[in-house]
Formats: sequence, C-alpha cells, structure tokens
Amino acid sequence: MAVNKNITAEDERFQLLDEFIDEIEDKKSSLINVLHKAQEIFGYLPLEVQKHIAEKVDLPLSEVYGVVSFYHHFNLEPKGKYQISVCLGTACYVRGASKVLERIKKELNIEVGETSEDTKYSLQATRCVGACGLAPVVIINDDVYGRMTEEKVPEILEKYK
Repeated sequence: MAVNKNITAEDERFQLLDEFIDEIEDKKSSLINVLHKAQEIFGYLPLEVQKHIAEKVDLPLSEVYGVVSFYHHFNLEPKGKYQISVCLGTACYVRGASKVLERIKKELNIEVGETSEDTKYSLQATRCVGACGLAPVVIINDDVYGRMTEEKVPEILEKYK
C-alpha cells in the first residue's frame, strides 16, 4: 500500500518555499539550493512542487526535473521516518535475506521501494553493505541488525512503532 501523495496549491508549505525563493537575487543559478530547501520543507519533490519551483525561478519544468532526477540526493517519492534496508548481497542472500525481506513486506504491508501509508516506514533492498560476517543484515536508519531471521522481524519492528 503506497502513501497518499496529494499536495495542493493551497498547501501552506508553498508559502515557506516562496519566502525562501523571494530572498534569492539570482534565482536561476540557485536552483539546487531551492530544491534542497523544498525537499527540507516537503520531505520530497513531487511534480506539483517542481512545477511551482519552475515558475518561481523562471526555468522550464524539464530543466528542474532534469536536476531532480540526476542527483540521487533528491527524492521523487516520500520517505518514511524509518528507512529499512535489507541487504541482498551474495552472503546475505545465501543465508536467507529474501525470507527476511518477505516477512518485513508482510508485516508492514508495503513493497520494496514503497513508503507506508502513515509515512513511518520505507523499504529498500540493497546490495552488499560490507557486513558479510553478520549475514543476513537489515539496517534501520543507523541501526544494524545482523544474523537476521524471519522470526526476529516482528520483534525488531516493534522497537520502531
């Protein structure tokens, strides 16, 4: 189940963004700074926000989108408070990471690449995280959980409720 992403022109966060943009003298050359501020305010950069920025800094939407999609720091989708990454590198995969991943998906009712409806959790599958001796590994924000099993998943997730 994906998160509700409706942002309307009436959203009060646009006023905060406009105040920031209005303080900038050379708006066109400050696009990256504006995008960083917008992501700080909205949490991600949906199309509605990109259109607004394009109009305010007098650039084509295609140029704004090009910058957003080029740099990995910018998010086109909302991210959850808790970023969950399941390592699917060789060592983790061989030791059951796919079962751990399936259990997390079931417990949170989201797929890889999605954010929960309440924006509490985002789930990613990653390649090797360099902790092969602890395989399989799950990382939640800065917390690393090694030697994971599907049975441990509910107990670990409980810490983040």
